[in-house]
Order: sequence, then C-alpha cells, then structure tokens
Amino acid sequence: MSARRYRDGYGVPHLRADDHTSLAYAQGRVTALDRAWQIEVERHRSQGTSASFLGTDAVAWDSFARRARLDDTARRCHAALDPATAEWVGRYVDGVNAALATGAAQAPEFAATGLRPGRWQPWTPLAIWLGHHVLFAGFGTKLWRDHVTRRLGPQATGLFAVDNHVTSGSNGWLLAADRTATGAALIAGDPHRIIEAPGIYQQIRLACPEYDVLGFAVPGVPGIPHFGHAGQVAWAITNAMADYQDGYAERLRRRGDRVEAYGPDGWRPAHRHVETIEVAGAEPVEVEVIETDRGPLISGGPDDDPAVTVSLRYPPRVLGELGFSVLPALLRARTVDDIDAALSGWVEPVNVVLAADTAGGLLHRVAGRVPRRHPDNGLRVVPGWEASHAWRGWHDMPKAPVDRVAVMANDRGIAAELGVEFAPPYRADRIRQLLDATDDWRAEQLASVHTDTHLAAAAPLLDLLARLDGLGAAAAGLRERLLAWDRRMTADSVDAAAFADLRAAVTRRLAAHPALAALAEPPAYPEVFRPWLALLPRVGYAVTPLLHADLPGLYRAELLSEALAEVAAHDDLPCWGERHRLLPWQALPEPAAPPGPRLSGDHDCVLATSSVPGVTDLCLRGPAARYVWDLARRDDSRWVVPLGATGSGPHRDDQLPLWVSGDLIQIGCDWDRLTEEHDD
Repeated sequence: MSARRYRDGYGVPHLRADDHTSLAYAQGRVTALDRAWQIEVERHRSQGTSASFLGTDAVAWDSFARRARLDDTARRCHAALDPATAEWVGRYVDGVNAALATGAAQAPEFAATGLRPGRWQPWTPLAIWLGHHVLFAGFGTKLWRDHVTRRLGPQATGLFAVDNHVTSGSNGWLLAADRTATGAALIAGDPHRIIEAPGIYQQIRLACPEYDVLGFAVPGVPGIPHFGHAGQVAWAITNAMADYQDGYAERLRRRGDRVEAYGPDGWRPAHRHVETIEVAGAEPVEVEVIETDRGPLISGGPDDDPAVTVSLRYPPRVLGELGFSVLPALLRARTVDDIDAALSGWVEPVNVVLAADTAGGLLHRVAGRVPRRHPDNGLRVVPGWEASHAWRGWHDMPKAPVDRVAVMANDRGIAAELGVEFAPPYRADRIRQLLDATDDWRAEQLASVHTDTHLAAAAPLLDLLARLDGLGAAAAGLRERLLAWDRRMTADSVDAAAFADLRAAVTRRLAAHPALAALAEPPAYPEVFRPWLALLPRVGYAVTPLLHADLPGLYRAELLSEALAEVAAHDDLPCWGERHRLLPWQALPEPAAPPGPRLSGDHDCVLATSSVPGVTDLCLRGPAARYVWDLARRDDSRWVVPLGATGSGPHRDDQLPLWVSGDLIQIGCDWDRLTEEHDD
C-alpha cells in the first residue's frame, strides 16, 4: 500500500493512493505537514486545553468546551461509527500522528509557545468538527432575545430580528446546462466565516482507484465534506440558518457532592464532575461540569443567578451521531442521487445543498437534523421543567426542484420552515439579477458575481434621508452626494465610506437612546457569548427595523439629521478601503502586524466582507474560499482562498493578492503538470 504526494504551483496537495484507507492516511499526513500548528490548536480547543499554551485569553473557550462536553460527545459519536468509517477516520489520525512532529518543526508557533505536538486519538477529528460548529446555529441569539424580553418585555422579543451576523454571508448558485455556454452545469459560491490564519478551508485533491475528488477539506477532518468536484458530480453548501439547538433554563440544587435538576418529572440527579484547566502563566482554573436530562450546563450553576443558569441541547449530544459516515460516501458519489442518499445521514451543521452531475441531474435540498418542538424553543431560553418544551422527533428535510437556476444565500428560501432568523434577501436577489444577464455563462466569468459590491441594503436608510428637511448646508450637500451614490462599496469609494460613517453615527445614537438603555449591560452569561450580547453590534445590524420601531421618545428625523451633520463635519474622509481592511483571526496574534489589504464589499453585498457597524470597519468575516465547479470539464474549475494552501512557508499567503482582486486560480488536474514531492 502506498501513496504519492504532488503539488501545484500554489502548493495545493494532490494525493494519489492505492486504496481508500491509504489515501486517508496520506491526507492526515499532508495535513500535519502543512497545518501542524492550526490542527494542534483546534485539537486543544476541542478538548478545552488551549489555555495551557495560549494563556488566560483562552480560558473562556476552554471552560465552554469542557462544560459543553465536546470531547465526550466526540467519543460517543466515534463509538457509534460503523466499522468501515471508523477504520477510515483512524487511518487519517494515523497519518496525522506520523507527520505531526515533522510539521511542528516547520511551524515557528510551537517554539514561540513551548507547545509540543501531542498524540491524536481516534475521535479527535470528530471533536474538531464539533468545536468548529457547536455555536454555528446561533444559539447565542436566543440568549440575546431572552435578554431583550426580560429587560424590555415580550413585545420587544423580535425588535432586533435581522440577519444573524455571526453566521451569515455565504453564497452559492447553480446554473443548469441551458444557462451555460458549454451545455453542462456550473456550481459556484463562497462560504463566509471568520477569516482565520491559516484558513479554515484546505484546498486538496484525493485520488485512488475508487474516486478522484478535489475540493475544500477542513484541516483535522478527513474527506471533503462541503465543497467537492468528483468529475461526474459536484456539490456545495451554505448554512441553512436552521434552528436546531435549544437553551433550557435550569433549576438546580446541591445534595452534598451531588447536584439535582428540576425537570418535568420533578427533581432528578444530574451528572457532575470537576475538571481543571491548566493556564500558561497563571493559576489553574477549576470548572464544574454539570449535565441535566436536557443537556450540559453552559452557563451558571447551583450557586448562581437562576436567570443565567442554562443548559444546551444539541443534536450530536442527543443522538450520539455526527454524520461522519456521510464523508466517505460523498467521495464515492457519481450522481446527484448518490449525493442525496449520502446526505440522509448528515447531522450538524444543517446546510442547504446544491449538486449537479454530468448526466444532467440537479439537486437542491437541506441536509441535517432539526428537532420538532414548541415554537417558543426557537425564540428564547425555555423552562426545562415544562414538558411542552421537550423535543418530539425530527423534521423531514425539504427539497426543491431546480428551474434553470438555484441560489442559496442564508435567506429563507428552501429552509424557511426550519429556522427563525435568516439573512435578508439582498444577496440572494442580487445574485439572481446578475445571473439573469446572460444564458451562456462560462466558469471564468463567475468571479464577477463573487465580487459584486452593490449594497441594496443601503436603500432603506437612504430613503429616510430623502425625507429630511431643515438641514444645514454641509449636511444637505452630503445627503445629495449619498442619494446620487451608485451604492457600490468599492475600496476606492469615498461615498461608500461616507455611508458607512453615517450608518455608524446612527448606530451609536440608537444604542445610546434611553429606550434601549436597559440592554446596555449584558447579562452575566459566560464570556464566550459576548459577541451575541453586545448592544452596539446588535444595533448596527438592525438599524433599519429600529428606526421604524415604536420606541418611546425616538424622534427619527432629529436623530438622522444629527448623524448626517456629524459626518458632514468631517471634510477629509478617506476612501472605504483605507478603513475596511482584512483582520484575520490568529490563535497567536502578531503584535506588530501591519494593517491588512484594502477590501471592497460590505456585509449585505454579494462580496460580503463583514465588519461591525458602529464598532469597527475592519473586516473580521468574509469569503473563506471561492469556487466555481465546471461539470463540462473539471480542469476548467476554479478556486481561491484568502491566504494560502499551507500554514507556513512560501505558500502561507501567496493567494491573498488574487483573493483581494477577485481572481480565481484555474484548477489543473493533469498529474504530469504537477510536481511530485518526496519526504527527503
């Protein structure tokens, strides 16, 4: 049994092996060589041990990971795998363990932190997957709605109901054969996430006698789960914005060393144990881990304020399944029917899927597990002692026919019955509008859709400006400029910057308004939930509904006029890209890192390079990859990632200029044009 490793000009690994399991070993091995620091950080995060080398800043996450029982859930899910999938995952882990020391020697972060590479366990890839996605369903939004309801009353529960800014931004579209120049389908898109360095998506090709698939892997996880092209069939996903996690208010009491929780059947014993988090440069931190019949406690405890004592119920913990048997089935797929059948076993996260094959088959469906339960479960934290809030089976996953084109952009669409809040329709509508321009699309043309900067979401605020009167000369002049603006958030646009400044000024005034003062102090939930609970970002993403809300004492025209005058008083506005720069997340930040490249786009553009209105113009989230899958000829497919194919060395960030400019790399699949790489 053997495997060979090749690279293209951007360092992307193309792996060729004699059989399926040898290929899994090769994938684990090359991932350890290319991404050793990244995958070791994620292993420690999934275990709740990252503070041991990252220090006090990592304690909040480690505490959450332990309380949510991520590692224990991964062990349960691994124990439930069928033997063939368990062997395949195990061979990937063997490959990681074989090369981790070599990869660590090439990554300077290990020496900088004193971290030594550890040994991966058979369930580690499942734990990493959980770590990436356990908060992907926007559970924190329920904590926010609960806070709003408690402070402002039940009539205010939906006051901030807009785009869930923590998870949305992804786009995907499918053009059927009669909409393309080649007579074969095209699938394209761009998953949006926190931009990380190294990136969350690993370009890779996996080939053996059973299959030959290229796409994006998640470092630390075998296979190609979300975006792949197998030659005869290709697939892609976006987040369905489904609601599949619940928070339960818990009543707890101590009985000596034991803890009991009050549920529908009265007081019942809860699981309890204590774990210790080792912290670099500080004293260890003890964490009390408690699990009730609803799920693990992720906030509060028997001695804390009952208002913030909450357990988390999420499908992998309930089912003991994560859907990993889907991954090898996707690699072996040859038709959309194969993709459809494989995805029947998917669990988390819940995704909208597009797929096409060379025989003309098309697929548009949702994949994952969403529980059936009381509608209030989707809105807020619900009482754990009321039987009416228990889970009662699972939703059937919807499908839809494809009529020449299908678009997915975190909007309601096909998944409407499965969620509560979705992205506004701006991106989805704009993509359809752009695709309607022609019926002979080619792969190389679709980058123009990826990079579209038109901000239709600006219209409601600009419409309100048009109705203002009594403005000073400077404010009136700025208003006329903004009303004449082409509404494109391009990096070189001063008007785009002026609009962003106006939005920020309105955001700050709304957030400071007495009607919202009760929300200024976030509830005492753990630090890991702060991104969901800060008032200013929530207002920044909900400016339009808040301006139209019946807030006592809110004089809309006066507020807008003051904000407009504030922005107009600045004579020397820099262009949008001077402030809208990339700021990737790093586990070990570079203290003197220069500002990132200038970016176009905004959170409701197709080019969804998201900042936080009213807080920062720096881009924290954006397209974590872009792709075009061509079903006519796979070699004509294209892709790019924000930084590069590896975590260090010459390919660490060599794709960044292409990503910024909107260019895509044509994928070459000819083995003779690739460079074979040897360990010596």
